[in-house]
Amino acid sequence: MAERAQYEELLRQFSAFGAVKRELGRILPSDCPSGSAAVLTLLGRHGDMRMSKLAELLAVDMSVTSRHVAHVADRGWIERSPDPADKRSRILRLTPAGRAQLDELSLRTTQLLAQRLSDWSDEEVAQLTGLMARLRASFGDCRSAPGRSAAPSVPEQSTRTPAITT
Repeated sequence: MAERAQYEELLRQFSAFGAVKRELGRILPSDCPSGSAAVLTLLGRHGDMRMSKLAELLAVDMSVTSRHVAHVADRGWIERSPDPADKRSRILRLTPAGRAQLDELSLRTTQLLAQRLSDWSDEEVAQLTGLMARLRASFGDCRSAPGRSAAPSVPEQSTRTPAITT
């Protein structure tokens, strides 16, 4: 098991990673905020789905999912049709305009990553990808599951992530 100092440094890096996420957010089109981009990405990856499945994949409340879905539907990027198995539910699917928007998002983000990581080897990028996937898997779906303890008992110090000092 890693030492406490290693975990503290990891927390500082997580905090600093916010700058990476903000830069990725800045390259999104003004009419496609990150929540909308996430909806398009998940529909592109997983195909047609119910809103309840989308909320599960986004790991957010149904009301938040509804706002994101309304935003992308208003722009014609998805369509909502009745679920033949349950008329109370809707099936979400990308439209051709939504597919084009998703392609544009993918192009923008991959270009930015390629630019910023141009001095990284393919192996380093693959290693980072693998480690990030493993980290994500270690946290599961990041929601409290029944029968799962919320967090290990640790002395309470602060709820803030320490800032990086250089």
